[in-house]
Amino acid sequence: MFKYDVKSSKAEEFINHEEILDTLEYAQQNKNNKELVDAIIAKAQTMKGITHREAAVLLECEIDEANQKIYALAKEIKDKFYGNRIVMFAPLYLSNYCVNGCVYCPYHRQNKTIPRKKLTQEEIKAEVMALQDMGHKRLALEAGEDPVNNPLEYILESIKTIYSIKHKNGAIRRVNVNIAATTVENYKKLKDAGIGTYILFQETYNKENYEALHPTGPKSNYAYHTEAMDRAMDGGIDDVGLGVLFGLNLYRYDLVGLLMHAEHLEAAKGVGPHTISVPRICPADDIDVNDFSNAISNEIFEKIVAIIRIAVPYTGMIISTRESKEVRERVLQLGISQISGGSRTSVGGYTEPEYIDESTSQFDLSDRRTLDQVVSWLIDMGHVPSFCTACYREGRTGDRFMSLLKSGQIINCCHPNALMTLKEYLMDYASEETRTKGEKIIAEEIEKITNEKVKERAKQNLLDIEKGTRDFRF
Repeated sequence: MFKYDVKSSKAEEFINHEEILDTLEYAQQNKNNKELVDAIIAKAQTMKGITHREAAVLLECEIDEANQKIYALAKEIKDKFYGNRIVMFAPLYLSNYCVNGCVYCPYHRQNKTIPRKKLTQEEIKAEVMALQDMGHKRLALEAGEDPVNNPLEYILESIKTIYSIKHKNGAIRRVNVNIAATTVENYKKLKDAGIGTYILFQETYNKENYEALHPTGPKSNYAYHTEAMDRAMDGGIDDVGLGVLFGLNLYRYDLVGLLMHAEHLEAAKGVGPHTISVPRICPADDIDVNDFSNAISNEIFEKIVAIIRIAVPYTGMIISTRESKEVRERVLQLGISQISGGSRTSVGGYTEPEYIDESTSQFDLSDRRTLDQVVSWLIDMGHVPSFCTACYREGRTGDRFMSLLKSGQIINCCHPNALMTLKEYLMDYASEETRTKGEKIIAEEIEKITNEKVKERAKQNLLDIEKGTRDFRF
């Protein structure tokens, strides 16, 4: 029997099965314990986070009044740390070659119906220019695990290609990377290549289920996969992104495991996850969600988002176009701070005629709106769509970013940067209707900057953007 040790470097000690089971039992026993629930909510209101055990109690809570407080607090915390900014990004799929046997992913090796495709550097250039023509500045690279077809050298060359493309007024300023677990040496190479966040989804923290879901291939090694973030941080990458695929396993178990992983990184490495993603199992080629008995409802999904925001108040929270407009609208009020827009999940999808060939897609899209439509929708809801990458480019990563966030000074840094990048988008890419809305919200939001010197400089930069200058940042 393994012990629970939040600082341990061993997966089965910092994600300890017995600790999770004990936590879930404790939560069941106390889900209607009003005194305890109120005490946990009071602690959460300090906006310094709560433990995985406390979060499990709030997740199970059946007291209506307390649940309403939980949802309201989640929104309050998001607004306190991130304001009304919503960071925009798009995934870029490089290759769907994969040697793993993951039963929930259509890229799995046994799938003989999916056409295999890998982008050349010229095709990557075309994809990136298409993304730049939409207005994107931030990408998340995706590729299947295949040492022959997708070696690290290919990923590094692709990153170099992406950063090199300056098309019209477009430029990709941050490349986040979502590729298979690798070695410390390889993480150093990714760091040297200038990546933003290294993202790796755990899929499920239940070791037994993990091994059943990953029967073959390198990903089947639970410990190696779960310990990847430690190696990434040892390799110098201080912005890492966690996530599970909700619906593969009991959501209660995986939520607790996810929060334990965040606690581990904070305790062992000095800084928690830069982002947490919340994908749900959804249909795809060769994949039927009805095969997964743990698929979760919208109601449970929304509560999960709220609990993560309360438990890990500083983390960026990401939702993709797996989710519908309606679901995304709801969870934007519960803690989400980053969303994708105009996404394609197929290899080469941005240069194909619109949604003609989705045979190479990793999953089906629920929100098929263009980036401009998503930006317009966000503005209608009072959000500021942000294309900002300044913190990464100014070296404000890891604990430096977190200290800025926790100090409350982000209003004088991220807020003007968001407004300036939105202005760039409006000038270069937006429809006339979106531009009108955007100019109005910029005029309103610029006055919220509390530092007068920053405010005046931001106003001047906005005027200079109108004259053609680009890429201002604080």
